[in-house]
Amino acid sequence: MSFLVLLIVVWVEKFSALRLRIQQDGWFIRELRAREAHLGSSGRAWLLLGVLVGLPVALVAVLLWALAGIAYGWLALPVHLLVLIYSLGRGEPKAATGPLRDAWRRGDAQAALHVAERDLGVSAETPTGLAEQAQAWLLWQAFQSFFAVVFWYSLLGPALALAYRLLALIAEHSENPALRERAGLLSHTLDWLPARVLGASFALVGNFVAVCRWTLHELLDWQGSAARFVAHTGRLAADLVGPGEPAEPVAGLDALWALLQRAAVLWYALFALWTLLYRG
Repeated sequence: MSFLVLLIVVWVEKFSALRLRIQQDGWFIRELRAREAHLGSSGRAWLLLGVLVGLPVALVAVLLWALAGIAYGWLALPVHLLVLIYSLGRGEPKAATGPLRDAWRRGDAQAALHVAERDLGVSAETPTGLAEQAQAWLLWQAFQSFFAVVFWYSLLGPALALAYRLLALIAEHSENPALRERAGLLSHTLDWLPARVLGASFALVGNFVAVCRWTLHELLDWQGSAARFVAHTGRLAADLVGPGEPAEPVAGLDALWALLQRAAVLWYALFALWTLLYRG
């Protein structure tokens, strides 16, 4: 069923506006604000995380358990689909880079700096630095919007995929430093393993030697940022790091997007193979 859900999600992403209707975060942010208003000592931050994340996750897990024995589990399919779509990232990473691409094509460096800061939240002092920041942004958005969610869904089901998205929402929208710090810590824990798996995927569909040479020293680094790991392995795999003339900014983004698509196809192929072997 999980593989079927992943295929339906691809169809929804490409041909339907259902994702925009499902991904409504207002209810959660309102609840977050209301709970934060009564948050006292920083020690209660873990308790609040348990309420905001643990309770919805537990409800989804119980609902799926109850539906598993009815109609051969097919009644659980809509729940899987709704939870997974909600758990995906917000926005379209490639579309968000559109104005930046246009500025680069016009050769307007000043406009590129402005739209990058406005639309992507990244800034740099040089055109080369801006290109690297935009590439890192694209890779990280694709990772936390799709790859990490699909990884945890495939491994442990929709409940953990939902937990990943709720933690990301708290880390982004919380106004309480203690709560934001603890949500970030849990997010770092959930990012660590899928970031390494995605890095290995980049090696298989890109420059294998360059990625492997760098990851030998970084693979088991628990403290290292998952965003940095994904960004650097992606740029290495797409041959955007190293000696020689830097790639044109738009061509660099296109190369990374093609790399991400190849990695996604690889993940789907491996998951399909695992499903066939498991059922066999």
